[in-house]
Amino acid sequence: MIGSVLFALAVAVTFDDLPAAGGERGVTADVSAINRAIVSTLTARHIPAVGFVNEVGLETDGRVDPRVVSALRLWLDAGLELGNHTYAHPSLHRVSLTAYCDDVLKGERVTRPLVASHGGTWRWFRHPYLQTGRDLTTKRAAEAFLADHGYRVAPVTIDNGEWIFAKAYALAAGKRDRRARRKLADAYVSYMEQKTDYWERSARALFDRDIPQVLLVHANRLNADHFDRVAAMLEARGYRFVTLDAAVSDPAYSSRDTFTGAGGISWIHRWTLTERGPSGIVADEPHVPEWVMRAAGVASE
Repeated sequence: MIGSVLFALAVAVTFDDLPAAGGERGVTADVSAINRAIVSTLTARHIPAVGFVNEVGLETDGRVDPRVVSALRLWLDAGLELGNHTYAHPSLHRVSLTAYCDDVLKGERVTRPLVASHGGTWRWFRHPYLQTGRDLTTKRAAEAFLADHGYRVAPVTIDNGEWIFAKAYALAAGKRDRRARRKLADAYVSYMEQKTDYWERSARALFDRDIPQVLLVHANRLNADHFDRVAAMLEARGYRFVTLDAAVSDPAYSSRDTFTGAGGISWIHRWTLTERGPSGIVADEPHVPEWVMRAAGVASE
């Protein structure tokens, strides 16, 4: 057994791509509505979430838009945390370390002082695409840079393809196809339960126990409308919601991670590959259904 039991069925909730993911950034009113709905769910369920910001999304025509920044204030006014997800969401596997680090610093120009003005703590960083470096030299250098600038890396254990459901849901919304949206929402909640079960089993296979999980989802209309159902599913499975700080204080999160593969993957798989190699990976990981992939216009996983 690695470590000792601190929590059982606990989960920290994190949202990436604030103020809104990708193609859902375009209309200020929509961005505000997305964040208002997500924050309302988090507040009602007493979920201490962290939202990770891409500051490029705060701009309209190349300038910071105070109307969009106000969406972040909703999080801070509710006592939730914000973190850095870089300025423009670059991949550390595609740009130089210098360019990546510059983008990290560019990604804190608005949000860091905003957090400070609310008496909050600015401390978390989430790698775009969960890509942390294609070699250990780059990986360690990026980690050192982040630590030198006061950041802690926010790992993810419940990794998933939620963004694919969200893309299909946004396309259905654009077509005013309510039936398709209902079908996608139902499939999304079912899929998230299957993924949660898989990561529970994977954690137990590695650590011989449950560990506090860290869930990754995104700021989008799908979660504005249906994250409450995901939260209810987690509660029904016996989860309690904890802070990200509390989750990563578990000894499991001190496990070695030497993963430098092409993809961005769950930390449970990183730890497993480091300690046991590919044979340690639990089989039968659920995938996004093919019909959802087609609806989103995304190539098969």
